[in-house]
Amino acid sequence: MRDLTRLPKAHLHVHLESAIRWATLREIGTANGVPVPEPPADGPVVFDDFGRFADLGALVRGCLRRPEDFRRIAVEFCADEAAQGTRYAEVTFTAAAHGERLGHPEMPLEAVLEGLAEGQAAYGIECRVLLDHSRRRSVDRARHTVDLAARYATHGVLGIGLAGDEVHPLAPFAEVIESARDAGLHLVHHAGETCGPASIREAMTVGHTERLGHGIRVLDDADLVAEVRDRGLPLEVCPSSNVALGVAPSFAAHPLPLLRDAGLVVTVNTDIPVIVGTTLTEEYARIRTAFGYDDAVLAELSRAGVEASFAPEPTKTRLCREIDAWLATPAS
Repeated sequence: MRDLTRLPKAHLHVHLESAIRWATLREIGTANGVPVPEPPADGPVVFDDFGRFADLGALVRGCLRRPEDFRRIAVEFCADEAAQGTRYAEVTFTAAAHGERLGHPEMPLEAVLEGLAEGQAAYGIECRVLLDHSRRRSVDRARHTVDLAARYATHGVLGIGLAGDEVHPLAPFAEVIESARDAGLHLVHHAGETCGPASIREAMTVGHTERLGHGIRVLDDADLVAEVRDRGLPLEVCPSSNVALGVAPSFAAHPLPLLRDAGLVVTVNTDIPVIVGTTLTEEYARIRTAFGYDDAVLAELSRAGVEASFAPEPTKTRLCREIDAWLATPAS
């Protein structure tokens, strides 16, 4: 078996706020007067419901207040991703919510972009940003998210996406989504995680999504499977996160193999890595163990992530070449 840390990887579905080192969160919280508990115990975290997960997210947001807080987590994100073999990342950041909360609309995003620039130069990783907006928040804030994405598109922001509890529909945001398309922004929405095929169809029609954030519930509808397959719409699959949020009963029972067997484009991601105690390399390792995949399949999954990304074509070509080189090296 080859060293999975050395497998060049693209990371397409990872939330910056859920990738903060716990020690960093405690230091930032202490500096800002926000108490942060001890890190979760070893082993996967399991949430009883989406609300408890949201509460943890609120704690993280409450700690982040100063420009240096946002810069630091961005630099450390680059360091941690590079250490696990990630060569290209599209990190999700809830910029408008932070700006509204702090009364400085541009500061959080500007600070994150500064930190990513520093981290990319220091650790040899390429990073871009997707701005997300919670489905249960206001349309006005969604408009601000689009405005931020458009204004900072030349500084590394790729597009926007609707995230959060899928019980809340995308329909109220249709006009905002169209404005994002008009601005030339990419669109990537969460769908088919906690809700079923209807949420996926809405993401595809109202949302014009270019990838499906999670999307595993596509298997509930054979006709939808065929449509997603025929369109080549990639799925951002996050097995450990799905288990933690109760979407899959266990890693071994995760539908990732069924998605691949159905001919769907499957990419591997972590979603909320620190919260569920995983890294992208560990996610590949768990997939290898749970499903008995050999290195050729793991390389195929990695290549799918590269090809599904919004990276420039030269970056895609280089990374695919590096994946082939990894697979060509003798296994230990």
